[in-house]
Amino acid sequence: MPSSPRLRALLGRIAVDVTPLRASRDLRLLVIGNFVTTLGTQATLVALPYQLYVETRSPFLTGLLGAFELGPLVSMSLFGGALADRMDRRRLLLLDQIVLVLLTAALSTLAFAGSPPLIALYVLGALLAGFGAIQNVARSSIVPNVVEPQHLRAGLATMFGLTQLTMVIGPALGGILIALFGVGTAYAVDAATTLSMMVTVTSMSAQAPAGMAEHAAISIRRSIADGLRFVRSKDSLMASFAIDLAAMAFGMPRTLFPVLSLTVYHAGAAGSGILLASVSAGATVAALTTGWLTHARRLGRIVLWAVVAWGVAIACAGLVPTLWAAALLLAVAGAADSVSAVCRSTINQTVTPDEMRGRMSAVFSLVVSGGPRVGDVEGGAVASAVTPRFSVVSGGVACVVAAFAIVAAFPSLLAYDAVEAERSMRSTQEAEAAAPTAAQPKPA
Repeated sequence: MPSSPRLRALLGRIAVDVTPLRASRDLRLLVIGNFVTTLGTQATLVALPYQLYVETRSPFLTGLLGAFELGPLVSMSLFGGALADRMDRRRLLLLDQIVLVLLTAALSTLAFAGSPPLIALYVLGALLAGFGAIQNVARSSIVPNVVEPQHLRAGLATMFGLTQLTMVIGPALGGILIALFGVGTAYAVDAATTLSMMVTVTSMSAQAPAGMAEHAAISIRRSIADGLRFVRSKDSLMASFAIDLAAMAFGMPRTLFPVLSLTVYHAGAAGSGILLASVSAGATVAALTTGWLTHARRLGRIVLWAVVAWGVAIACAGLVPTLWAAALLLAVAGAADSVSAVCRSTINQTVTPDEMRGRMSAVFSLVVSGGPRVGDVEGGAVASAVTPRFSVVSGGVACVVAAFAIVAAFPSLLAYDAVEAERSMRSTQEAEAAAPTAAQPKPA
């Protein structure tokens, strides 16, 4: 067909670039391990609240799990960021996987034993959240060092897209396992998938951060404080974190999905699942079709318009009368968020020197995990005061207003130039490679 070469060229420009996977064995190992283990993690995220509700029949006691998780999530993210800048990141990731295997194995054992103490479920859930945060920080800080700077966007897009895919498949897998075999099997599968991550991490090359010896000489507390000061000193980082926090806090109405499904669309629990899955489905498709981003320079501007598209789609989802129209708009919102996430991750990694990437990733992890939780509170409060529809619509509008206010306060986000940032990153990596002993600890 005459149009086939043009079509192939178009698809080649849109589809995510898999060159980083072909070129980097370490990235392949990291992506494969992360995909498999995240499937298991999603199964546990379904199983633990389900088990708590079955044991207590109390929505309050089930929701209390989030309160137990919050403290470890914050403290272990910051602690993990400091560790990721003072020790081999591969070793940190491996040690963390060992702990996660033990925790999920403990949950499985308690479930098979029958009627475990509630405090044990809360404590194990809190520890899973904390050590899961360390996993996220260590993994994120490794990625820029296993790909060439010009392929960083494609590598991040691939990892993000596959992670979103697990958020579509994983909960369904967890539900099936629970229905057929019980929650103990879901936890056991999570432990088994975490073991697969241990295998791939063991096969990777060492991932010592730059300046490891110098950083190891200072205290953890000072290390965390230095990391927070660095983030505050970089307007592009502050803008990236602030715009994501605004998008999630105002525009992520996940806590209202069951309310909308039951009271507006009359679709029951299945409708709630459709609404939630739609966001991840849209994000997956968008992340795996971001080949065009490798040719973009002004990633900050793309972030702004992606967040605006997210807010508009969310607001419109609150106005439409049918479940499927809302699901379609939520998929559009998820796609916009996916583009924003790839661009923001690229900006964050390229403006951060390697010796600070662990601590920067810790703050990033807190924003990503904390924003939706703030959104749960905001959305529920507004819905209680007015109506669920008003909460969704007003949240989307507030997101758009906040996005423009943030770029006005931090204009460096719009000025970000990907080509210049990648050139600077490449020069830094070449300088570090020319002096390899600087990143190694001195012999005793």
